[in-house]
Amino acid sequence: MPTIKIKGMRCGHCATSVTSALNAIAGISEAKIDLENNEATFNQSQEVPMASIKQAITAIGFEVLD
Repeated sequence: MPTIKIKGMRCGHCATSVTSALNAIAGISEAKIDLENNEATFNQSQEVPMASIKQAITAIGFEVLD
């Protein structure tokens, strides 16, 4: 499962927003958020460009950390 660091998540609502944004990307499923570590993990059925993931996350007000 790929893992990405996300800046700005603070609560359950944030986690739900990020989960929904990730699961809406074609090829990504089962996104899970770890608020304590500011991370998201997910399954990929196909290779998803990091640029697409970053765009989806920044569109809802968060930042993907490299």
